Amino acid sequence: MNKKELIIATAAQTDFQKKDVELAVDAVFEQITNALVKGDEVNIPSFGKFSVKEKAARTARNPQSGETVEVPAKKAPAFKFAKAVKDAVNSK
Repeated sequence: MNKKELIIATAAQTDFQKKDVELAVDAVFEQITNALVKGDEVNIPSFGKFSVKEKAARTARNPQSGETVEVPAKKAPAFKFAKAVKDAVNSK
């Protein structure tokens, strides 16, 4: 399912206009992104938790040349599904 399909399905389920659902979906994604940029976690009970993980600097190897490369430290967004979602996926 992509974003457009999500909007259409949500509009059909809720009887809201597609444009209103699209605005809501965009606003939710923007708020999640803004929270992660600030370093906050976004916890949605029974769905999951968005967070930012720190990746340490490391030395890697270029597989083509064999040359070592320094990879700088960085932050990476992460998501962990709630137990309810995992159980729902495994029950079907």
